[in-house]
Amino acid sequence: MKTINVGIIGLGTVGSGVAKMLLENPSTFAEKLDRKIVLRGIADRSIDKKKEIKFPPDMIITGDVDEILNSPDINIVVELIGGIHPAKEIITKGLQNGKDIVTANKALLALHGSELFQIAHSCDRSISFEASVGGCIPVIAAIRDNFISNDIQHIFGIVNGTTNYVLTKMTREHLKYEDALRSAQEKGYAERDPSTDVDGIDSAHKLAILARMGSNRDFDYDDIYVEGISDVELKDIYYAHELGYTLKLLAISKKNENGLEIRVNPTLLPHEHPLSSVNGVFNAICIQGNAIGETMLYGQGAGQMPTAGAVVSDIIDVALGRSKLTFGSIKPLSGNCERIDVLNISTIKTRYYLRYSVIDKPGVLAKITGILGNHNISIASVIQKETKENELVPLVMMTHLAEEGNLQKALLEINNLDIVKGKTRFLRVEEAE
Repeated sequence: MKTINVGIIGLGTVGSGVAKMLLENPSTFAEKLDRKIVLRGIADRSIDKKKEIKFPPDMIITGDVDEILNSPDINIVVELIGGIHPAKEIITKGLQNGKDIVTANKALLALHGSELFQIAHSCDRSISFEASVGGCIPVIAAIRDNFISNDIQHIFGIVNGTTNYVLTKMTREHLKYEDALRSAQEKGYAERDPSTDVDGIDSAHKLAILARMGSNRDFDYDDIYVEGISDVELKDIYYAHELGYTLKLLAISKKNENGLEIRVNPTLLPHEHPLSSVNGVFNAICIQGNAIGETMLYGQGAGQMPTAGAVVSDIIDVALGRSKLTFGSIKPLSGNCERIDVLNISTIKTRYYLRYSVIDKPGVLAKITGILGNHNISIASVIQKETKENELVPLVMMTHLAEEGNLQKALLEINNLDIVKGKTRFLRVEEAE
């Protein structure tokens, strides 16, 4: 039986989970595989402080990553330190030393994936990254393998558990954003500095990977439109709910004849849409193809063992030779696929939720709808509340399909009216297609 030796770099939460699975489940692997998968070494800067795992006496335990990268016995290097540097240099050196790479590093792949894929091909090695998106949800494998016969028209979903937990708390318990975020931090779902999650950056990293896989095209990461949830107000969740919509932070990729629409933003979905019922820290991703229609993949998007399980599945793919076969044959993994333009946010078309704070006097609605009409924006429904806040009343509208650039021009005029106080709030809407 062939033996495949694995080296892990980074023994944090996920790295510890991978180590446990490889050390504690050899009989499971033996029952299912004709390969023996052995954890041969671990490198971590603070390895001396990590005593929770009992390592075999013949294993390489080191604070020096080069002992893993230079070891002739190790076939697969698992990079789990995250971030850009030194992870990029570690992966590059591993490839150049003849190692196949498994990683969960979404930021690195989003920003430098094409470059690293080219290096891997030049070294006749592979990079596997199922755990970079969606935790235990096998979305990369689904797009790469199961849906290979489809023209993927759009991918959109909830890919960040922290923001989904916060929005769920706001929706279900009517908590303000600050209180919902504090709850997430207390439960360990949000970092002390939650900006990467709540500002939409983590979702954008994952979306870049999904969009490249789904569209078979490359693009500039910086062209992705990113908007987080820190400005979401509880009253908008409430009013939208009255209109039949649930608020989620969505990562969205859509192909059309002009290019690729790629954006992360708070989005209203009809209550009946499957994503509307995805709550707490769970993730879900909808994929629409010309043959499969719309399919939703759902599961735990983070956590030690769900993510570790995705890493180990990649290790097994490499051990069985599947990873090298697909990596050498799939265009998005070539590092040289065709480029596509990312559409500017001003050119997208969608429906909109609008909330104005207006003075309660005759003619207000006519003035606002007149400006919207001048910019080719028609109104689907209106709610005007009698409750006054500082002598102002909220006026809520849902539009029909409109171009964002036109909406922004209209709002500039509307916000300058003497009957409108403060900045108009708006949210984009996604309907079932």
